[in-house]
Amino acid sequence: MPVSSQSKPANHSPFSLFRSLRFRPFFFTQFLGAFNDNLYKNSLILMITFQLLHLDQGTINQLVNLAALLFILPFFLFSALAGQLADKYEKSRLIRIIKLIEIGLMTGGAFAFWQQSLTSLLFLLFLLGSQSSFFGPIKYSIIPQHIEPQKLVQANALIEMGTFVSILLGTLAALASQSSAEHLLIPFAIILFAVLGWVASLKIPPAQPPNPTLQINWNLFQQSLKCIQYAREDKSVFIAIIGISWFWFIGVSYLTQFPNFCKTHLQAEAAVVSLLLAVFSIGIAIGSLLCARLCAKKLELGLVPVACLGLMTFGLDLSFAYTPVSPTVNPAIPLSISNFLNQLQGLHVLLDIMLIGLFGGLYIVPLYTLVQQRAEPNYLSQVIASNNIINSLFMVAAAGFGLLLLGKIEMSMAEFFQILALSNIAAGTYLCHQNPEFMQGLMNPFRQQI
Repeated sequence: MPVSSQSKPANHSPFSLFRSLRFRPFFFTQFLGAFNDNLYKNSLILMITFQLLHLDQGTINQLVNLAALLFILPFFLFSALAGQLADKYEKSRLIRIIKLIEIGLMTGGAFAFWQQSLTSLLFLLFLLGSQSSFFGPIKYSIIPQHIEPQKLVQANALIEMGTFVSILLGTLAALASQSSAEHLLIPFAIILFAVLGWVASLKIPPAQPPNPTLQINWNLFQQSLKCIQYAREDKSVFIAIIGISWFWFIGVSYLTQFPNFCKTHLQAEAAVVSLLLAVFSIGIAIGSLLCARLCAKKLELGLVPVACLGLMTFGLDLSFAYTPVSPTVNPAIPLSISNFLNQLQGLHVLLDIMLIGLFGGLYIVPLYTLVQQRAEPNYLSQVIASNNIINSLFMVAAAGFGLLLLGKIEMSMAEFFQILALSNIAAGTYLCHQNPEFMQGLMNPFRQQI
C-alpha cells in the first residue's frame, strides 16, 4: 500500500490521482479498452444496419439483438473463472496478458471488417466480451491495492467517469466513421487503440495476489454460485451489489429506448440519439466527480437514497417532457440537432437526461467503494465477479422489462418512464431497509463514515 506523506497538505481533488503512477497507467488502460470495445461493437451494429443492404429489417433486428447478447453472455460464463485468476495471480501481469489478447482479437476483427465477414465479426465480438469479462474482476479489485483508503472514493469516481466518457467517445467515433468514406479506418483504429492500451498497461505497478494458493474450480456454474455466496457473507456487500445491479437495470432501460423515444416522441433525426447518449454519459461523469467532492474525506452512504430521489424526480419529469414540439413543425420532417436545441422542449428533455445521469453517478460510486472496503480481501476479485454476474442478469431483465411493457402490454413511452422512475423509490426503500446505514447517512449528512 502506498504511504501518504504527512509533510504535504491533503489534496482532495480527484484529479490529483493522475499524478500517481499507481493510478494513471491503470486509468488509461481501462479507458482505452472501454473505448475500443464500443468502437468495435457499434461499428459492427452500424455495418449490420446500414451497409449490408441485402438484409431485410427483421434480420437486421435479430442480428443487432444477437450482437448485444454475444457481448453480455461471457460475463455469465466466465466471470467466476476470472475472479479466481485475479485472486490467485499477480494482477498487473494478468492485465498485460489480457491486453495482448485484445491486440490479437482486434487484428482478426480488422481483417473481418475489411472482408465484411459477418460471422467472423460476431464470433470475435463474443471473444471480445470474454476478454472484457476477464478484465472486469481485476478492474475494481486492483484499485484498493494501489490507492490509499481515504482516496478510494475519488479513484472510483474517476474510473466511472472515464468508463462512461470512453463509451461515449467510442460510440461517437463509430457513428462518425459510418457517416463518411472513413469507415475503412475502423480496422486500423481498433488495432491502434488495442496497442496503445497494452503500452499503457506496461506501466501498471505489481499488485500481489491475495490468495496465491487458491485451487481453481473449473466448474463454472458451481463457481458462479460460490462467488455469489462469498458476496453474501457480508450483508452490506451483497446489498450494495444489488444496488449496483439496479443502476445497470435503469441505465439499460433508458439507453435501449432512446432511439424509439427520439424517433417516435421527439420527432427528431437519428443524430439526436447521439446527443441524448452524450448528455446522459456526461451527466454520469459529472455526478461521479461531484460524489468525489462530497466524499473528499469519507464515504457518504447517505448519497445513495438522495440519488434514488433524484432519479425518481427527473425520471418522472422526463415522462412529461415531450408534448408536441411545436405546432409550426412539420412532423413528417425529423428535427435536426440544431432545430431540436432551438425548441424549449428539447432543452427540457436534455436537462432531465443530464440530471438522471448525474444522480446515477452519485448513486453508483459509493456502492462500488463499499464493496471494495468491506469484502474479504482474499476473495475480493471473486466478489467483484459475482457483481458482474448479477449485473448481467439485471441487464437482461431490463431488456425483457422493456419488451414486456412496451411490446406485449403496449404501454406508452410516458407510462414506461413513469414506472421506471417510481421504481427507484422501491429500490431506495429496499436498500435502506436492508442496510440502515444508508438511511443513517441520509439523516446525519456528512457524518457517516466506514
